[in-house]
Amino acid sequence: MIANELRERIESGAIPPGTLLPAESTLTAEFRAARGTIRQAIAVLREAGLVATEQGRGTYAHLRRQEGRPDKSPHPETRQRQVAADPELAALFAVEVGTTLIEQELVTRTNGAVGKVVRTYRLFRAKRSE
Repeated sequence: MIANELRERIESGAIPPGTLLPAESTLTAEFRAARGTIRQAIAVLREAGLVATEQGRGTYAHLRRQEGRPDKSPHPETRQRQVAADPELAALFAVEVGTTLIEQELVTRTNGAVGKVVRTYRLFRAKRSE
């Protein structure tokens, strides 16, 4: 079942908390399933508290808290924006300086103080009209 496979990836850390899940089109190709089937799987994960969907931004992985244990870890803040690749990022991605990348920033706070900031980058792919 698709939901079980995605659940395993989230719980094992293969898809870390705060990370954007692959696009529906990517999941339909990977699992060779209809878009509606992928949406049902994501709905199952949402009901289980393993993912959260933000309108226009996508679906992000969460770690659900264990039963009977209070949630001591704060919910991370996520931000996403387009950035131009600097020389270091351009070299890592093997693209030209200035190429558009997507930067995702995950900020974790404890008692109001920033505990950790994690930035991830991926190549920007413009959506094609369907």
